[in-house]
Order: sequence, then structure tokens, then C-alpha cells
Amino acid sequence: MKGGSVLVVDDSLEILELLQRQLKAMNLITFQAINVSDAIDLLKHTSVDLLITDLQMPEVNGMQLVQYVKEHYPELPVLVVTGYPSISGAVEAVKSGVIDYLVKPFTQSELSRSVESCLLKNRKAKLSAAKDQQLDNPSPFAVLGMIGRSEAMKQLAEVIQLIRNNSATVLIEGESGTGKELVARAIHYSGDRSKAPFVGVNCGAIPENLLESELFGSLKGSFTGAIETRVGFFQAANQGTIFLDEIGNASHHVQTRLLRVLQEKEITRVGSSKAEKIDVRIIAATNSNLLQMVRQGSFREDLYYRLNVVNVEMPALRDRKEDIPLLIHYFLRKYDSELSKKPEITDAAVEILVRHSWPGNVRELENVVQRALIMGRGTIDIKDLSNYLKVPMPESGTNSSPFKTLKEHEKDYILKVLGSVDQNKTKAAEILGIDRKTLGQKIK
Repeated sequence: MKGGSVLVVDDSLEILELLQRQLKAMNLITFQAINVSDAIDLLKHTSVDLLITDLQMPEVNGMQLVQYVKEHYPELPVLVVTGYPSISGAVEAVKSGVIDYLVKPFTQSELSRSVESCLLKNRKAKLSAAKDQQLDNPSPFAVLGMIGRSEAMKQLAEVIQLIRNNSATVLIEGESGTGKELVARAIHYSGDRSKAPFVGVNCGAIPENLLESELFGSLKGSFTGAIETRVGFFQAANQGTIFLDEIGNASHHVQTRLLRVLQEKEITRVGSSKAEKIDVRIIAATNSNLLQMVRQGSFREDLYYRLNVVNVEMPALRDRKEDIPLLIHYFLRKYDSELSKKPEITDAAVEILVRHSWPGNVRELENVVQRALIMGRGTIDIKDLSNYLKVPMPESGTNSSPFKTLKEHEKDYILKVLGSVDQNKTKAAEILGIDRKTLGQKIK
């Protein structure tokens, strides 16, 4: 069991302390939460091998947490501990995917047996999944979702292997939907920091006026709305990795603060004058041309070169089309639990998907496969694919020009992108590299 990580959820501080001591005696790394909300937040930012939860908790109970984990982290084994046992409760827990059920008080040996059983089942499941992936896909990072046997993916895997065990900052550049966060996770989880937290931050999704406090933490009363002292993402990622997605959206003030973190290896909370030392590996990502932003003065040149110690360029899906059939079958397996039968796809449908240019990259392909599975009720054929993927009807008339204007090409491309994300304008704007307001104007 050595080296495994466990999240323990209980509203009793005494039980949390007891379980922490017992689990540490088993050489396990422990994370703790006193309520379901904190537990879910930890699961979003930290990879764990086992969840141990109480059932009777105020506000949101443990069974609701079990249901959440079943739907969002189906591979995560769950051990329930409760001081209020009942047959109906045990049956409901088992139906929800709980592997074992312990009644308080329990002995150290009883806990050890249950934890060992849960972790063993988890490792067998991961090993089986890894073997299934390797049958089709030679990538050493297939379990993390990096699928492909193309030369571009082989080179990407080699770069990850080279840089995984050092602390150099990494800048991942590439179009939206190419899998930049997957690469960041592969670097983290294959390296020396894998047992520490991986914290992902989308700099474009957090309002500019809150980004600084979210990254570095804040003291109570430091600004309007700061009703308590909060730990920032950098402190949460201590000893591990922080992934700064869409770094180009950070304001000049935040860029200055980030530069200091890289230079001094310390952070200062908003409202505080006391610096705190941290040990964090920084991986940043962008779909913008940062070098061009530097030349325009919208991104700090010194920060750019600090971040760009190791540069990783993500290949677009149109440049590695030999990987598309592998990705299709990966997504078929991913969604097979939602269907009553094993999902399939016809060769004719695969041919159409391979032919498409994929402006939204892997993310667009996944959306298309998921939608087609729903439309085809588990079997994807040509009729289940969106019309924008198919060859358009040729225009009639002998006098028409074989060429289109730039405006016509732009219109066609925007419509294709909108179709690929089911008319989601926010996602489409992200893929196109423009803001939502500009997209709205072009649609009109």
C-alpha cells in the first residue's frame, strides 16, 4: 500500500485525526475534509487513490458525495465508515459503487484490511485499463488520455519523459482543444512530484479582479468581500505543480506578481506584507501568440522568457490524422457505460471523420463522437453525423466562379466551428481566437 493517497471526509475532527494516524501507519498519504463541499474541491484539484467518507454529516451527507463520485470519478474506490449502520444504508451504499462498509468503532486491522482491499481493486482496474489502451496505443501516457501513434505524439512523449523529473518551468503552446492540460498532467503524474497536488487554474475563467487573490491567497478584510483568510492556488499546490492555463489573459499586475514568484520562490497574500516560501513547479499554457503579445506590449517580456524555459508545441489534430481512428475508439470506450450495448462505428463514418479538418481539434472530435452516439443509439453511421462534416452539395450554374471570397470562407469556417460545439458561442469564440462579442457581430 506504500505511496497511495487517501481522502478522508468526516465532520468529526477526532475521527479525522484518528484515521490520519492509522493511515500514516500504513505508509499512505492522507488528505482531509470536514464536509462534502471541501471534499469535492479537493477531488477537483488533487488525484487520490481512495475515498473514505462518513455518511452522517450536516448540510450535505456522505451518500450524496458517494453519488457525486460515482458519476464524476467512477474509477475512484470508496470506503464508507459510519456510526449509524443500517441494512438499507448498506444496500444503498453498495448499489452506489461503494467497495466496503465499516461500522464505527473499528480496529486498526479491520481498517487495514478494508483499505488494502479497496486499493488492490483500484490498481487492478487501472492495470486493466492501461493494458486495454496499450493494445491500440503505444503512448506511455495513454492512461492519462494522450492517445496517438503518430510521429508528433511520439516526439511529445519523448519531451515529457525528458522534463518530468526537474523543476524547470514549461510553456505549452497550441490551439484550443489540442490537449494542453493532458500534457501538463502527464508531466506531473509521471514525475517526482506525482504524490503532491496538481492544481489547474484557468486564468481566462476567473474575473481579473479576483485572479490575484485566487492565485496568491488573501487576508480577511483585505478587499470588499474578503470575509475570511483564504489560501491561494499556489499554497494549495505546494510541493506539487500549478498549471496556469490561458496565461495570456493575466493582467499586467498579476504578471508582475508571477514574475516575483518565479524569481524569489515566494508568494505574498493580498493584504499581507509577509512573504511565504513555496516549492511549486509552474506549467503555463496558451492558445495565443505570446511572443507577438510581447512585441505589442501586452505581455511582459521578462515573464515570457522565465516561463518559456521548456517550450512544448501541441500538434493540431489535422496534422496527425493517423491518430483519429484511435481517438474515435477511445471515446467510444469512454462513453460505453452510458449505453445499453457496446458502441460501434462504421468504416464509412470513420472515413468522413478522418477527412474533416477539425478546427476544434480533439475536443471537437470528442463532442462529435458523443453526439453521434446519442443520435445513433450506440452505433454511429453516416446518417448520425452532423451535415457540416459531410461533403457540401455542389452549387448549380455554369457561370459561377470556382473560388470563394475571403468573407465566404470566413462564414463557412465560423458555421463549421459553431456546428462542432453544438452552437455554444463561448466555446466557438475560444476556438476561433476571438471574443464572444466579436463572434456575435460576425454571426449577425
